[in-house]
Amino acid sequence: MTKVAIVGAGLIGRAFAMIFARSGWAVALYDPVDGVAAATRATCRDGLHGLAANGLCANPDAAHATITVASTLADALDGASHVQENGPENLAVKADIFAQLDALASPDAVLASSSSALRCSLFTEGLAGRHRCLIAHPVNPPHLIPLIELCGAPWTSPDTIATARATYEAIGQAPITVNREIDGFVLNRLQGALLTEAFKLVSEGVVSPADLDRTVSHGLGRRWAFMGPFQTIELNAPDGVADYCARYSPFYQRFADGQGGGEVWSSPAMDTVIAAWGEAHRAAEHAAHTSWRDGVLADLAGRLDAAAVPPPIERED
Repeated sequence: MTKVAIVGAGLIGRAFAMIFARSGWAVALYDPVDGVAAATRATCRDGLHGLAANGLCANPDAAHATITVASTLADALDGASHVQENGPENLAVKADIFAQLDALASPDAVLASSSSALRCSLFTEGLAGRHRCLIAHPVNPPHLIPLIELCGAPWTSPDTIATARATYEAIGQAPITVNREIDGFVLNRLQGALLTEAFKLVSEGVVSPADLDRTVSHGLGRRWAFMGPFQTIELNAPDGVADYCARYSPFYQRFADGQGGGEVWSSPAMDTVIAAWGEAHRAAEHAAHTSWRDGVLADLAGRLDAAAVPPPIERED
């Protein structure tokens, strides 16, 4: 049985434990805080049964049995061919963790960080095994949203990227390769562009926050749940993307020229948006809404897996 070491057993670590376990991997959980890994293993049982209820885990009890708690980092890494690190988004902490991983893990093990903000080159440059280090940035919650953004440092070897991509594909995730380091990777940059325009529209009084959310959830999001923006516009004009650009590029050019938008992330525009949205949820409400979100995403994932959505049409040169 192939072994993965999950280093850092918080929310993201728990999700990765379930992802690897349901795919038949031996999972070793390690967290430097006493009791966290054991609590996470217990929580994984309910999580795996929840996945099974939506057709996303064939045998939750068998999957849970493959998850063990390691008392030391060395024990977690022993025999692991893949390491998924989920430590704090702190550069000093990340550098210390990766120095330990590089010293203790098998020389052939891939060392992947779930970092969402720190570039791989910032904490791996001085490592002897820096060629096997990369970012594998998931989307929260990763056991229900399969995208993984793979981004290496300039010294990460192509074989490491290829091996990591094959691993994530084999466990049912949807990896993409980010060809060079860039702040925010791809998903957060796309999300940031949409959020910037959303803040602008609300702060300028064009639409309410609730109606903007409705625009995405009942409009763009319905299509984006199973196809991306390029495939969307391919289907929105009779002769595909080129036809779409010919029809609509004058509008988008005017829009882009006058967009600006950076000011929406400061006062008073940001204050206007926050006030329009209303008070933050209390802890119980937040937990309930998070559970609702996870249930909807699980149901959607199960339905999409069964829907056999056709792939993009391959074009001849």
